[in-house]
Amino acid sequence: MRIARGDEALIVPQPGDPAPPPPALAPAAIPYAFARRFGVALIEEGEGLSVALREGESAKPLIELRRLFGRPFAVERVAAERFDRILSERYAVDGRATADTLGLADDLSLLATDLPTADDLLDTADDAPAIRLINGIIADAARHGVSDIHVEPYESGLVVRMRMDGVLRETLRMPAHVAPVVVSRIKVMARLDIAERRLPQDGRIGLTLGGKLLDVRVSTLPSRAGERVVLRILDKENAGITLDGLGMPAAVERMFRTAMAEPNGIVLVTGPTGSGKTTSLYAGLRLLNDGSRNILTVEDPVEYAVEGVGQTQVNAKVGLDFATGLRAILRQDPDVVMVGEIRDRETADIAVQASLTGHLVLSTVHTNDAIGAITRLRDMKVEPFLLASTLRGVIAQRLVRRLCPHCRTAEPADAATRDLLGLEEGAVVYHAHGCERCGNGGYRGRVGVFEAVRVDDTIRRLINAGADESQIAAHAFATTPTLTQAVRQLVQDGVTTPEEAVRVARADADG
Repeated sequence: MRIARGDEALIVPQPGDPAPPPPALAPAAIPYAFARRFGVALIEEGEGLSVALREGESAKPLIELRRLFGRPFAVERVAAERFDRILSERYAVDGRATADTLGLADDLSLLATDLPTADDLLDTADDAPAIRLINGIIADAARHGVSDIHVEPYESGLVVRMRMDGVLRETLRMPAHVAPVVVSRIKVMARLDIAERRLPQDGRIGLTLGGKLLDVRVSTLPSRAGERVVLRILDKENAGITLDGLGMPAAVERMFRTAMAEPNGIVLVTGPTGSGKTTSLYAGLRLLNDGSRNILTVEDPVEYAVEGVGQTQVNAKVGLDFATGLRAILRQDPDVVMVGEIRDRETADIAVQASLTGHLVLSTVHTNDAIGAITRLRDMKVEPFLLASTLRGVIAQRLVRRLCPHCRTAEPADAATRDLLGLEEGAVVYHAHGCERCGNGGYRGRVGVFEAVRVDDTIRRLINAGADESQIAAHAFATTPTLTQAVRQLVQDGVTTPEEAVRVARADADG
């Protein structure tokens, strides 16, 4: 039995062999390939060293680990499912063995300098540095929770920016001559036409990183200095997120569950791009996906594959848009229908008719708040009496960056902040500072901000009467908070900063 480490090989001692001296290796030095093959992974480090052993695996690899660590350790047998989670967290998320997994021993910037100027992009003889560079970029992004990678060519060079917690940051800058090599290699990985540089293209890359399944959506766009590429990283584990994991306030979650329990009608989730609308809808589908319903979706694109749900992707090239797909879905005997987005009158009309004929329709609308969804559907020429009778509930949501709890700093709110957020004099707010645990950014992760409108008899009468947004909002938010009030509470609780609150939610008209 051998564990390969670079040019060395560690051999399991046989009975009768003299005991070798313990090597001075850190516990994190277990290679990923060995951990996955023999079912061993670290649980705890430090004084209380502990190792997980997958059920059904032999205990012989523990002899080699004892030699590797040079000291005793505790062993815990775990189920295969839990072991996979430990392996994923240990290697894919904190990135300790990402370099070992992908063969990335060098820094990304050093890899970039190794890329040659390729006269013929079809000549793949020198593609190894490009492959290692792209794998390294994606691996680095995945372990830091990046949602999008932007590869942007300019005359001065190729810039790589990553969107972390909703904010873009430049992470790598390369010479201009490497742009064609990098872009063509990404297109090959996504199975796109590398000879077509005049038209936008879309594709996908399926990856496994430390046992963690990633789906990378690729989009190319011709620009003045070359082709821009955006890679959206979709963690397939998010497809299994439940309503409990969304972090909704109790009142909002209760309203959402009540609306999802309706036998028919329309439930809408609103917000800008990147606010988590699709994640919320998938959580709702998971709630309904109990095997007793026929659930069908039409999406652009299908972001997560969900077992038990029929998912269709729109294809403009062959004329399959939301309206056409929705019309076809209604002939498939559905109980629940999810439409990726209601963006035109035809789709809105079909969604309303579907809800009138006994279907529960879930969808998204791009509006600033929950009440704005009603106005948006009116603008699409949906009759008020139809809207009043079919709409069951609307949720608006945003994502704000969460302050790092280890380095946030408290300060009394100044007059401008108090006026902007409606805080009382003497109120204390927290600001980002930055430390090693948050990468000196001051923030760690994001938290959802929600507002919910349950369409009751009063709101139905207001919609029928053609009431404006302020009249409907006065009744809808008499007892529940608006987006602004919800994010203001997060500021007061020290969860986020006033700057984040202003970024995602407009101030109320009354200040």
